[in-house]
Amino acid sequence: MSSVLQPAATEQDPPADGTPAAAAPTAGTYRPVSSHLAIAPPVSVVIPAMNEAENLPYVFKTLPDWIHEVVLVDGNSTDGTVEVARALWPGVKVVEQRGRGKGDALITGFQACTGDIIVMVDADGSADGNEIVSYVSALVSGADFAKGSRFANGGGTDDMTFVRKLGNRALCAVVNRKFGARYTDLCYGYNAFWRHCLDKIDLDCTGFEVETLMNIRVVKAGLRVQEIPSHEYLRIHGTSNLRAVRDGFRVLNVILRERSNRRALRRRAQHSPLLDAVRGEVS
Repeated sequence: MSSVLQPAATEQDPPADGTPAAAAPTAGTYRPVSSHLAIAPPVSVVIPAMNEAENLPYVFKTLPDWIHEVVLVDGNSTDGTVEVARALWPGVKVVEQRGRGKGDALITGFQACTGDIIVMVDADGSADGNEIVSYVSALVSGADFAKGSRFANGGGTDDMTFVRKLGNRALCAVVNRKFGARYTDLCYGYNAFWRHCLDKIDLDCTGFEVETLMNIRVVKAGLRVQEIPSHEYLRIHGTSNLRAVRDGFRVLNVILRERSNRRALRRRAQHSPLLDAVRGEVS
């Protein structure tokens, strides 16, 4: 499907000679984003949620009406999360989470999406759905992966302690150095990407470290990444399951594992039969 920005279709006046006006070529194809802009690719928004009934009204209130679908991944909620979601967005697609962690929830949601573009949004009210247009604009302008950043120029956060900021900065520096990335933020869950990227990053982790794994594997896959300034607000109701020290070590483990895999692939390539044959012919 075309990945270009087009002017929103508008009604046309009939020709002066009375002949019927030709139908606008964008009618029924492009989704109006504003009075001046429309997009062609359908956009799916994935929201993993477990007992977030009180926060969902704030989340859904900021979602743009032009998105193709909302996929709510329910982690066995007991507070009426599913019922609230259906009341707020009647067409919401509800899927039951397989597994227990955030990684499991996102993988479940991605598999249920039908849109060409997938956007990840947390259910705690910390993300502003009005920013989705910035992510989508980056993708239709040529990026494969639009990565939210709280520390890019124009971004910000109300929900990070000094210790978490320090840890995020240190882990980000390691990833940039070891994988040749240029990230300003590593552990942030507000991202968007073309659906075809899932075939190249092969997600296989269960917890909060899934965001780090995605960030590393899009770089390893050679995908085009564009950071999007984003502001993270405080969780509105409830408490987060995130634990800075525990999840920090899980993120570090992912980094070390991916680094080891990269070295193994490099060694395997250096000792491949095809390469050995080529070397023999040259010598």
